[in-house]
Amino acid sequence: MMKKILIIEDEHDLVKGLKINLIDEGFEVDWADNGSEGLRKAVEEAPDLIILDIMLPGMNGLDVCRELRKKNIATPIIMLTAKGEEIDKVVGLEIGADDYITKPFSIRELIARIKARLRSSERTEKKVPEIYSFGDIEVDFPGFKVRRKGKEVDFTSLEIEILRYFIIHQGEVVARNDLLNKIWGYESYPTTRTIDNHILKLRKKIEDDPSHPKHIISVYGGGYRFIGQ
Repeated sequence: MMKKILIIEDEHDLVKGLKINLIDEGFEVDWADNGSEGLRKAVEEAPDLIILDIMLPGMNGLDVCRELRKKNIATPIIMLTAKGEEIDKVVGLEIGADDYITKPFSIRELIARIKARLRSSERTEKKVPEIYSFGDIEVDFPGFKVRRKGKEVDFTSLEIEILRYFIIHQGEVVARNDLLNKIWGYESYPTTRTIDNHILKLRKKIEDDPSHPKHIISVYGGGYRFIGQ
């Protein structure tokens, strides 16, 4: 089945070039030139991947990303950033973007990232159970919901993806760089401290005593180990 890419970008010449190349690669392509219209299309048309510019008229790309994740829409998002927008990159990833690429960029690199992200998404969906329970936690992956003792807990899509990765690799030592590469989808990131911050948030939501966790265990010098008991 042909994969659908939604481009949310207001630079018409850039979009024209992207559409030509993506169609040549066998993708179906849709486009919105502002954040509000892009958000509507992302929700209503269910694309397989979104290319999202940060700087947009009206609603910016960060707000679009934030709203999609609030709606539990897990569509992979690759953000386009201008050179030097380092803080925006970090914020984008914190609120649920999957990857970013800086303008100007190589179309071959972007296409490679798109294909890698789509493959990663497909592999992950095949390996994890739809409903997974451990301790007093139940994770509903298709519904993007987490319940603790029967009550729904507020989880971001990124937190669920991290938990999904832990479950897939249960019992293994998962290095911080593995999480960065597999969840965010690239090899370079400003600091691994972001991973530790996400782990702290996860522990507060799933552990009886976050200071003495029994599910997400720190491995000195190695990373983390997930124990689903």
